[in-house]
Amino acid sequence: MHIHFIGIGGISMSALAKICLHKGYVVSGSDFKDSDTVDMLRNQGISVFIGHKKQNITDDINLVVYTAAISDDNEELNQARLRNIRTLSRAEFLGEIMKEYKNPIAISGTHGKTSTTSMLSVIFQYSNLDPTILVGGNLKDIGGNVKIGNSENFITEACEYVDSFLNFNPKVSIVLNIEADHLDYFDGLDDVKDSFNKFGKILPNDGYFIINGDDVNCVDVLDGVDSNIIKYGKSSNNNMIIDNVSFDKLGHGSFSLSFDNKDLGKFKLCVPGLHNIYNGAAAICASLVSGIDVDTIRDNISKYKGVGRRFEYKGIYNKATIIDDYAHHPTEVKATLEAAKNMCKGNLWCVFQPHTYTRTSSLLDEFAASFNDASFVVITDIYAAREKNDGSIHSKDLVEKIKKYNENVIYIKEFDDIVNYLEYNVKAGDVVITTGAGNIYEVADKLI
Repeated sequence: MHIHFIGIGGISMSALAKICLHKGYVVSGSDFKDSDTVDMLRNQGISVFIGHKKQNITDDINLVVYTAAISDDNEELNQARLRNIRTLSRAEFLGEIMKEYKNPIAISGTHGKTSTTSMLSVIFQYSNLDPTILVGGNLKDIGGNVKIGNSENFITEACEYVDSFLNFNPKVSIVLNIEADHLDYFDGLDDVKDSFNKFGKILPNDGYFIINGDDVNCVDVLDGVDSNIIKYGKSSNNNMIIDNVSFDKLGHGSFSLSFDNKDLGKFKLCVPGLHNIYNGAAAICASLVSGIDVDTIRDNISKYKGVGRRFEYKGIYNKATIIDDYAHHPTEVKATLEAAKNMCKGNLWCVFQPHTYTRTSSLLDEFAASFNDASFVVITDIYAAREKNDGSIHSKDLVEKIKKYNENVIYIKEFDDIVNYLEYNVKAGDVVITTGAGNIYEVADKLI
C-alpha cells in the first residue's frame, strides 16, 4: 500500500510518515520547501517532492493524508479526490493508528503539551516499556520527534485546533489548561471549552480524564464525561495535591505529591518554572494509572532535561545566557519570563515574535501585560504561519500597548538588526530569551 503525505515536512506528519515506513508501507510526500526534516526523510528512503503539484499524485497511491494547514484548493488534494483516492486528515489518520494500541495516551491543553508529552515519554522510555511516541519537538532521549516502539503504549500530543483531537481514540487523556486561543477557528472561550468537553466524552468508561483542577476552565468541561476523572493541582479539593514547592538557583522545581490522601513523597525536576511542576504532576498521574510504580516514576522524571524550543539552553554570548522558547500565547510568555527571571543575575532580555495576526489581534491586551518580568523587550514582525496579512494589525501596535506596562520596549524588523542591537547592549550576567512559534530561534543562533 502506498501512502502519500501532503505537508510531510511538518513535525507531526514526518513522524506519521516514519511510523508507516516502519510498518512496511510505501511512503511519499510533498512540502513547500526543503528542510532538515525533508532531508532526513529522504535519507530513510521516502520520496519527497518540493511544491504541491497534481503530478505528485500517481496512479499507485492508495491513501492521501493531509495537514490542517492544507486548503481545499490544494492541487494534490483535489487531484486525489478527482481520482477517488481515499483522503484522511492528519488527525483522522492518527486516530486510526491509536486504535491499534491498548494504552493510547493523549496530552492536550492550551499550553505545555510538548513539555508534558516529553516528560511522560521519558518516564515510559526509562521504565523499559518501549512506547511509541509522537512529540511536537526534538526530544534527545528518543533521538528526535518520534519513537517507534513494540509495546501497547502510545503517547501523543492532542491539539484542539480545528477540533483535531476529536478524531483521536485515547484511553488516557490529559487536559493541562484551557484558555481562549485559535480564535481564527473558535468563536470564543465557551466554544473552546465545548471542544474540550467533547474530547473528554470520547474516552471509554474505563479510561481516565486527567485535568488541572486548579484551572476553572478545565473543571467546566467535565459535564457528561463518563470515564474516571482525576484532578490535580495545589488546591485541597484535587485528587492529586501538589505541596511543598521550592526552586533551586537554576529555577528547577521540587515538590511533594499526595494522591487520594496517600503520600507519594518528593519529586525533583531538572527543568524550571512552576508551570513545569503542573506539567510534571500530570505526567506522574498518567504514569500511575498506566501501572508504573511511584519510585520508578520519581527516578525517571528527574532524567527529563527538556525538549527542543522549550526553555532550551542555546549557549553563551558575552557571558550572558541565551535561551530559546516556543512561547506564543500571553500565559506562556508570562510563565517563561517568570522562570527566566528566577535564574537571571543581570538584565532579562526578551525578543518576541508574535505568531499569527488573529492571535495577536484578539489577545493584544493580554500580550501587552505579559512582559512585566523582562528588563528589555524587542518585538519583531508577526509570523504569518497559515494566515494572510489584511493590514489590520502590526507589531508596532503591540509595542505601543506594551509601553503602558514596560517602557523598555522597541520594534526591530530585521533579525540581523536585532542581533546587532543585542551584541551592543547585552552584558555579563544577563539572560536573553527568544520566544515565539515561528523562526525567531534564528536570532539566538546568530547571536551565538
